[in-house]
Order: sequence, then C-alpha cells, then structure tokens
Amino acid sequence: MKWLKTVLQIAFLIIITILMNTVTHLLHLPIPGSILGIIVLFILLKTKILPLKWIESGASFLLAELLLFFIPSAVGVVNYKQLLIHSGLQVIALVIVSTGLVMAGAGLVVSIIASRKERKSLS
Repeated sequence: MKWLKTVLQIAFLIIITILMNTVTHLLHLPIPGSILGIIVLFILLKTKILPLKWIESGASFLLAELLLFFIPSAVGVVNYKQLLIHSGLQVIALVIVSTGLVMAGAGLVVSIIASRKERKSLS
C-alpha cells in the first residue's frame, strides 16, 4: 500500500509541474514552469496549505533516484561533438568550477540551517 501512496504523490508533483508549465506558457513568463512549480510548492508547504505528509514519500523517492534524471542530459552531450572537439577543455573546466561552487554553496546553506536548528534546540 505504501508504493501506491508514493506513486500518487509523484503523480501529484507531476501535475503541479504540468500546471505550472501551462501557466508560464499562457502568461509568457520568462521563468521555467518547473521552477515556478517549486516556488508554488514551497509557498504551499510554508503556509501549511499543503501538509508535508502529502508529498513526503513521493519526493523522497524522486530525490533518491535523482541521478537517473541526469542520464538523458549526459547522453545528449554526444550530439555536440564539434563543440567538445573545439572547446572541450573549457567545458570541462567550467563543469568542474561550477560543480565546486554549487557544492560550496550547498555546504554553506546546510551549515547555516544546522546552526539555526542547533540554537533553537538549545533554547
């Protein structure tokens, strides 16, 4: 029965993405629908309009399988063979630097959140 709950929650998240893609298309917004969906989902969760338990297991499953979502883009690089031949080292350097920046930024945010939680638990 847990798998059905997870599937329904994933379907709910997909519906939000489709709805937000439609909204951005109809309103000609310069932001991707998936990003707008994340913002809307964040607001719904923060205001407690949407309880976390309604999406928790589906979101956890998607996060656990996140690596699978990068396979199509990694395979798609093959289509840009000429770019890689001419600028391959620059692309690799850019990927390494940007990955490092993302990791450093994520680490900083996690440490800030952890210190805030620690201060709350002490008081």
